[in-house]
This record gives sequence, C-alpha cells and structure tokens, in this order.
Amino acid sequence: MRRRRLGVLLATLAAGVGATAAGVAVATRGSSPPRLTVFAAASLTDVLPEIDSRERYSFAGSNALAAQIRQGVPADVFASADTSLPDALHAEGLVGKPVVFTANTLVMIVPHGNPAHLHGVHDVTRPGLKVVVGAAGVPVGDYTRKVLANLNMASVVERAASQETDVREVLAKVALGEADAGFVYSTDARTVQGKVAVFPIPPNAQPRVEYAAAVVQTSAYKRAARAFLTRLLGKTGQRKLRAAGFLPLTKP
Repeated sequence: MRRRRLGVLLATLAAGVGATAAGVAVATRGSSPPRLTVFAAASLTDVLPEIDSRERYSFAGSNALAAQIRQGVPADVFASADTSLPDALHAEGLVGKPVVFTANTLVMIVPHGNPAHLHGVHDVTRPGLKVVVGAAGVPVGDYTRKVLANLNMASVVERAASQETDVREVLAKVALGEADAGFVYSTDARTVQGKVAVFPIPPNAQPRVEYAAAVVQTSAYKRAARAFLTRLLGKTGQRKLRAAGFLPLTKP
C-alpha cells in the first residue's frame, strides 16, 4: 500500500513538472521581439512601414532627428536621407557604423496644370515665382543647393518663398498650389501622382543622393536593431524600396 501511494505521488509530481516545462516552452515560443523606435527621414514615410510594419517610426528631417539623438531622445535606429549625418553621429560615438541601404534622385516639381508655365529647371530663375526649397542642413535642402550651384543658379535659394524643415513640407506646398515649383526626391513626387508634374534635373547637376542607417548606441535592443538593418539590405527590403522608386545599391 505504501509503495503504491509513493508511485502515485511520484507520478503526480512528474505530471506537474511536465506541465510547468510545457508552460515555459509555450511562453518562450509566444514571446515577441521588442518593438523598435526608428528615427527616419521623411522621404521614407511610405516605404519603411511596408518593409517592417511592427516598429514605431518617427519621421522628420534627418537633421532634426540627428539633433534629437544628440539630446538623448530614446531611439534604436537612425535612417537618414544622407550619409554625412550618420557619419557625424558615428564619429561622436552616438551610433554604430552606418550602412548605405538605398539611393534616390532629386527632381523639380510644379503643381498640376503647371500654372506658372515652366518648361524646365532653368525657368525657376524667372522673377516673381514662388519657389520652395528645403532649409540648409536638411538633406533635401543641401542637395537642392548643390543642384542650383551646379547650374549656376544659386541665387534661387536667396529668393525662395520658403525654406522647409523636411521634404514632405516642400511636397505639400507645391501639391496644394501654394508654390510654383519646388525640389524634392523623385520618390516623394510619386506619392502625389496627379497633383504635381515632374521635371528632371540635368544629369551633370544631379547630386549623389544616398541613404544610410545605423544602430543608436544607447539602444537597449541592439541585436533587434541590427536585424532591422539586415531587413533593409535584404532581398525583400530592397525589392520594396525599388517598388517605391528608390534606386538599387551601387558600388562607389
């Protein structure tokens, strides 16, 4: 009798241990990866959620996001519309080594119907036009200045109707007809098809527009942040970037 009771007790304990182990296994399988905070250039607003819809995104001018990182605002990944800002943060020890993950081109846009009757980039030198550009320090603003300098049209910036803090603000003003022309990335122009007309930049004036991303050093989820960069560089990420109009990676 005593032996039989002992056997029942051992069987009960074994069942309890098994149930506990199974519960731990289920909990482990059910645990989800951390949700990252990604600081990203405004021009990536539409495409990054397509690549990874789970993360928490903060879209703005790349220079404003870099300033927030310098101020200690929590973030896990920084994705910039240029390489100079991530490189500067890396030199300051604030982010890991940046990786270039895509490229873009600059274009000039005018409102639907082209009410100012512009025929090309050189026409923005006409007196009386309302031209909007990105502010200095904002990647799209710096690229615009390079274009205009290459075309010997730097005075256009001085006469600009406004200088915006990110590319989407330039896009909005032109799409709403509040400006006669503006300079944005080709991918941004695609997001408002039918509301703007696009003029290409002459190839000899086109700047090298590359995007770089890096893991923020204060991130508590560096492994997950590195995995996010891997997704950007992976086949699916690159395919979705191409579908949005971004350019493939090229060797320097």
